[in-house]
Amino acid sequence: MKVLPLLAAVGLWISFAESAHAAAPPSRPDRRTQAPTADDAVKNLDEIVFAVRLPYDDGHWYANIGYYCDDQRKAYTGNGRPDAGRLCAWNARTGQLRTLLDARGGSVRDPQVHYDGRKVLFSYRQAGSDYYHLYEINVDGSGLRQITSGEYDDYEPTYLPDGDIVFVSTRCRCWVNCWMTQVGVLYRCDADGKNIRRISHNGEHDNTPWVMPDGRILYMRWEYVDRSQVEFHHLWTMNPDGTGQAIFYGNMHPGVVMIDAKPIPGSRDVLANFSPGHGVNEHRGIATIVSPTSGPDDRASARPLHKPPLVKDPYPLADGSFLAARGKEIVRFDAAGRAQTLFTWPGQGEVHEPRPIASRPREPVIPSRVDWSKPAGRLVLADVYQGRAMQGVRRGEIKKLLVLELLPKQVNFSGGPDLVSWLGTFTLERVLGTVPVEADGSASFEVPACRPVFFVALDEKDLSVKRMHSFTSVMPGETTACVGCHEPRTRTPEAGRLADLTALRRAPSRIQPFEGFPDVLDFNRDIQPILDRHCVACHKPERRDGGVLLTGDLGPQWSHAYFSLLAHLEVADGRNGLGNYPPRTIGSSASPLLKKLEGGHYDVQATSDEWRTVWLWIESGAPYAGSYAALRNEYEQGLAGRATARVFRDGADVLRRRCGTCHALGKPSDERGRPLPFQPNIARNHRGVNRPTGVYERVVLENDPIAKFSANILLNFTRPAKSSLLLGPLAKEAGGYGSCGRVFTTTDDPDYRRLLASIEQGKSDLDSVPRYATPGFRPNRQYVREMKRYGILPASFDPQRDPIDVFQADQAYWRSFWHEPASVGRTATSSASR
Repeated sequence: MKVLPLLAAVGLWISFAESAHAAAPPSRPDRRTQAPTADDAVKNLDEIVFAVRLPYDDGHWYANIGYYCDDQRKAYTGNGRPDAGRLCAWNARTGQLRTLLDARGGSVRDPQVHYDGRKVLFSYRQAGSDYYHLYEINVDGSGLRQITSGEYDDYEPTYLPDGDIVFVSTRCRCWVNCWMTQVGVLYRCDADGKNIRRISHNGEHDNTPWVMPDGRILYMRWEYVDRSQVEFHHLWTMNPDGTGQAIFYGNMHPGVVMIDAKPIPGSRDVLANFSPGHGVNEHRGIATIVSPTSGPDDRASARPLHKPPLVKDPYPLADGSFLAARGKEIVRFDAAGRAQTLFTWPGQGEVHEPRPIASRPREPVIPSRVDWSKPAGRLVLADVYQGRAMQGVRRGEIKKLLVLELLPKQVNFSGGPDLVSWLGTFTLERVLGTVPVEADGSASFEVPACRPVFFVALDEKDLSVKRMHSFTSVMPGETTACVGCHEPRTRTPEAGRLADLTALRRAPSRIQPFEGFPDVLDFNRDIQPILDRHCVACHKPERRDGGVLLTGDLGPQWSHAYFSLLAHLEVADGRNGLGNYPPRTIGSSASPLLKKLEGGHYDVQATSDEWRTVWLWIESGAPYAGSYAALRNEYEQGLAGRATARVFRDGADVLRRRCGTCHALGKPSDERGRPLPFQPNIARNHRGVNRPTGVYERVVLENDPIAKFSANILLNFTRPAKSSLLLGPLAKEAGGYGSCGRVFTTTDDPDYRRLLASIEQGKSDLDSVPRYATPGFRPNRQYVREMKRYGILPASFDPQRDPIDVFQADQAYWRSFWHEPASVGRTATSSASR
């Protein structure tokens, strides 16, 4: 991942926001007058409740609960060490400091004051425990009671006006798709902790819920559907029952985490903390006013209130000022962004989440629209042709929607997609099937409840026209609608047209599955056999037509075929970009491989079933591994790195002496024309510039000698003697390519033998733990551990001896999230409570 240095990212965001806001009038009265006095700072304030705790170690804004997947090292504050946790109250008028709860080595976070001002709801991890749970205490420190329990983290709670509680929890039993910590999403429960129900169905974090004046929930949603994993974490709203999920602000504007948002009293605006880039430890950021008046995409609607240093946990007050935490300090900012320190904590730890102890009016209660007896909800699309970046799409061109489901991870070990893809999708995508689009562009169809789905618009040949780069979900019995395809959120259907939609003249369509085809695709299981039948005869080490290898032989990370198809742009996947690509630039329409398979490449002619299988693979994100059991722990990833390093370490002298003439200083060069020495990971990017590349860098290969290319194609760890690193410099008469001349005239050359031996040893190192898609492969201990914890594998399962079909195990895990409709007299189960 490439992340801007913190201060640079902060400066860029402030510069962008200030310039965008320059021409826009403030949404509240401007109180930029004289500097605040000490009396001003405590005006209208009595007591402030706040939490104290030690910082946590991870640099990510979300990695502050649970444990790390690989080694179960604690991610929460103190990394398993005793914390300095306290819940305190400070009187702004008298200066008196009170301790409501001394956690005695435990940790306290996320206090919220009740509507009556007499109780405080918070999250508390007791000393010796690994889990945060919800607690409540009176403001005088009496009456401590536990609300939730279990082997999950429950945190960031807020009171609901009907007496229930909404909170974030790891009860969703999944892991961050690009990190090694657990996911938390939104749940609600009764005031006593009973009837816990899941209300958001993200595979990534949903955080910091808060009730808006109209009764909806405002929260931060992190998502990346075939787009960058570090750019999109913005403000969303939903009803307290989970229905009506909608963007509030920012989903078209990458590069900032919008978190800890709360409504500003007496205003439609909200105050949020804009944490720069991919977010900063402890949610630190720039307190920013966001106005919804001009819609969710207007850049000028976000106005930063101050410059660095960053603050934590801003809380808006009725007079236009706000409280915030800054290190050990509680500070108050006026409307002009001028800060006054109110209080400095004298002890160990830092101050967090300052909130005034005061009563406040309850918001209106929004009646629930959920019908737990229903297995599905309904989606209505008004006009698929209304939207952004739809240039060139003719009315009547779109015939269907492909419906895909995002699948949660039961383990994860790195910041990249690992073996799921080559910096494409981080998430496996299940193909649910298709639904029809009417001639007027409308669609109406049922969607399985409580499951995250997204869509691809298809033409009459089932080729992709436009791909959704977000997701939606419906609660049981919910009907929801959208105007078009990535349409501006200030747009509504044409007057009078909604009631006349063709799709509404009939019952909702049911998703039509692709019977007889896998719904989750795996490259080695499903795609490689098709390549073996139609492509490998001309694209193997012994022939390598066009410089393309399509065998299933393994490089350090992926197979040669998978790497080659992506590197030679035969497949167009999400490319880890910013999404909302122009029509027909992603998926099946932009993937030449499909055209070749249907007769457009010499005498290749795939069957209709083979073509459909490859089509399904491409449209579901072109994954490499179709099981999360393939994800590699630190040791397994290290094996691949060490095997590759061994080759270029043990062969360094040979490469320098025998290859240095062409691959020395000056060949290749970097973006500025500066020479780079020989190294295996030099590759040519999409602009034709030579540059060093890491394991996850996406590169485009040339049909040219291979010595400048990635180790993933240079090395063959299935058949070492077929490695391009050996065949390129080997003379043709000796069985090589001769693409580097006659560096080695015979395979008996001592230097050739040394290089071969280093690759054979690398293969031996890798084979010590059978790799994914090879005989003897077994899922790692972390996968087994979590699948036992989730109840998918029995506690008695022996990972060394007991048989396991990882594809079926994954399917059982995913099915455990499916909503089971409630019958009379019982409560819905599955994803409603997990």
